[in-house]
Amino acid sequence: MIIPWQKLPEATLQNLIESFILREGTDYGEQEFSLAEKSAKLLNEIQQGKAVIFWSELHETFDIKPNTHR
Repeated sequence: MIIPWQKLPEATLQNLIESFILREGTDYGEQEFSLAEKSAKLLNEIQQGKAVIFWSELHETFDIKPNTHR
């Protein structure tokens, strides 16, 4: 199920974003970005509808994925 980001408290949304980024592992690109920079970029993508937050009731986990239904 998709979780509307607007319905989440700001602190919860930020915690989800940071948890997702830290879970994703190491960057292998030319330029490293800080957690704050990555968080701001992902938050922007979520707010613009480019990414959505999914909740799996079966696994009781969340994921952030590109929005393919834009």
